[in-house]
Formats: sequence, structure tokens, C-alpha cells
Amino acid sequence: MSAQQPNPLPLPDYDELPAGSVEHRIRPLESADVERLLEYEQAHAHRPQVISVLTARLDQLASGAEPSPGDPGSPGPDIPSSTPGSSPVSPASSAEPTEPLRHGKHEW
Repeated sequence: MSAQQPNPLPLPDYDELPAGSVEHRIRPLESADVERLLEYEQAHAHRPQVISVLTARLDQLASGAEPSPGDPGSPGPDIPSSTPGSSPVSPASSAEPTEPLRHGKHEW
């Protein structure tokens, strides 16, 4: 059984976000939401890179920056869209085999 958070975070699955995607994902958030994330980050994971990004965004918003359009639910730039371990190479797209390597023989 899981208890619902009384005040859910403004980004879905925030705890699973890689540090690199936080900067992209906080763009559409208002100052109060970024502050909530900063407080949560400091109390939980305490990732220096994320704290720096959140603090910089708060400074930008305090200086007059506006939240930019975006989707806080989008995966961000550093989350691959393919399945882990998958490869874009297939038998159809691979190169034709060439003559096999000859181990121990030199033809000079």
C-alpha cells in the first residue's frame, strides 16, 4: 500500500529524473513550484547539480524571466525513447560481410 503525498511535486516522477533533464523540465514552472522542488531536493537526494539548476532558475524568475512553454510531463532530452539495450542496427541495415580476418598469417 502506498500513501498519497498530500502535496504532490509539480513534476511527475521527479525522483526518477536524471539530473540532466531537470533543467529542461522546470522551464514551464512558476517560481513557487521551483521552490518546492528545491526544498524537496535539499531534503532528499541533495544532488549538487540539480540544486544548482533549481537555484539558477529561481534567480532567473526573480530577475523577470517568464516560464516558457513546455510540457513538465515530457521525458526531456536525456531520456532515450528506445528500449534500453536496443540497437538501431539490424541485419537489414548492417554492412555486407567481408573476407574473414586471418589470424597469425601476414600477407605482406
